[in-house]
Amino acid sequence: MNLIDFIGALAGMLTTISFIPQVLKIWRTRSARDISYGMYTCFISGVALWLCYGLLIGALPIVLNNAIVLLLAILVIMLKYRVER
Repeated sequence: MNLIDFIGALAGMLTTISFIPQVLKIWRTRSARDISYGMYTCFISGVALWLCYGLLIGALPIVLNNAIVLLLAILVIMLKYRVER
């Protein structure tokens, strides 16, 4: 693996796993009061477009990382909705 691929892989891994602490915190505390629906709506839309872009150019790392991030971001919103009910 060359340096450019390593940097891309590391960036993808870090941005992907960055949502796990948020999901766990919401799950444990049963509170998502400070999560913004507006921010997550924009973010999810952007990630979905990155996923489409990755599919269109055939870039598997972009597809995989953004698919996982999309699922985690949707999970955050679902947990927020659930704990606020």
